[in-house]
Amino acid sequence: MKIANMSALVTGGASGLGFASASALCARGVDVVIADSSDENGAKALAHLGAKARFAQADVRDSAQMAAALDMAVALAPLRVLIHCAGVNRPVRLVEKDGEAGSLAEFETIVNINLIGTFNCLRLAAARMAKNEPLEGDRGVCVLTSSIAAYEGQIGQIGYSATKAGVVGMTLVAARDLAKRQIRVCSIAPGIFDTPLLARLPDDVRGALAAAVPHPARLGAPDEFAQLALHIVENSMLNGETIRLDGALRMAPR
Repeated sequence: MKIANMSALVTGGASGLGFASASALCARGVDVVIADSSDENGAKALAHLGAKARFAQADVRDSAQMAAALDMAVALAPLRVLIHCAGVNRPVRLVEKDGEAGSLAEFETIVNINLIGTFNCLRLAAARMAKNEPLEGDRGVCVLTSSIAAYEGQIGQIGYSATKAGVVGMTLVAARDLAKRQIRVCSIAPGIFDTPLLARLPDDVRGALAAAVPHPARLGAPDEFAQLALHIVENSMLNGETIRLDGALRMAPR
């Protein structure tokens, strides 16, 4: 599907992978609504993205807020692209160091944001895309974000890994479900990327993470995620697939 005369919603669009994706779409002339929970980061993102971007403060778990963000995009141009990057990665253990059971509340929070939030955004976006006239055989494309932790989760990532594996599991089913409506669904499973989360780590830790990647032995650039997301939009045979973007990295247990 050619990227032209359309709008897009990018969740988590105020920073990291989402911001890179929003930037790439704006550069291609797409009207972009970035949905993010941080109003401060949203304002900073708009200052860089220019006139093609709008901001909607929204929690991916909140149906009313996400519906409003999507309707903002629809008002600009036909909504044909969802790039869903919003998510959290918080440590959870089954048994804590003091011998107490791990936090169920923390696990539930991760599930609600990463997995239920993904389903919420996907269903609301698809319902609007289904009303579009087909463009080169597609009414819309949804790009979800998983992680290589879906396959090789490390100790402490049980909540994150479970939810990202859930995104992998829903990808093919969603693609089959939406095929009759001519909406494609793919997921990207990034490895270690140079996002604001990693920017807070000491240089020696960042260096060790980069050295663990077979080739290229560096952290991934958010722009590389954005390049793949836009390629998925434009390549109509990409559907129902989760694509690893990790430089051949396979994570160790810790």
